[in-house]
Order: sequence, then structure tokens, then C-alpha cells
Amino acid sequence: MRHYEAMFIIDPDTDDETLEAIQAKYTKVVTEAGGEVSEIGKWDRGRRPLAYEIQQANKKYREGIYLLLQFVANADVPAELDRIFRISDDVFRHIIVRQDEDEE
Repeated sequence: MRHYEAMFIIDPDTDDETLEAIQAKYTKVVTEAGGEVSEIGKWDRGRRPLAYEIQQANKKYREGIYLLLQFVANADVPAELDRIFRISDDVFRHIIVRQDEDEE
């Protein structure tokens, strides 16, 4: 199993209750596929301006809430998470990267 990190951006007007539901939704995706979530939450800077304006569903975003998800899983879990991010209405940008393990 490998370590992965997913960062995704959601609507800056999302309230805390909805934010918790979104975090639970993606945690469930990872755990049901056999992975283990080590951490999920707002990136240390949270709400940030975007480098460029993003238009999606007749709305223009200039800011977003950055969420960070760290998990351990097999290679098929990030692929499934990526698929779900792409079809999800609450995420408008995302990236999933594999973390290298420290070799000491």
C-alpha cells in the first residue's frame, strides 16, 4: 500500500456543516475501497484566492476552500477517487499525488 495526498478546491461560500459532509463523503470513498485516511481537513491556509478565474456551472470562482486528504491505499483507490472528483459538483479542481516514502 502506498501513501497518497489529494488536494481539492470547493466553493468558498460553503458553510461548515456542508464542509463536514463533503469531508465525510470522500473519507467514505477511500475507506470503502480498502484505504485508510490519515488526515483530512482544510489546508493550513484554507480559503485562498485562485491563480486565475474558474467558471463552472454559470458561476465564476475567484476564491476557493482548499481541502487536503492524506491516505494510504492500493493504486486503484486514487483512480476511483479521481473519477468521483471529476463527476462531483462540489469540487471544481483537484489533484492526487503519490507521496514518496523517506528512505533512511
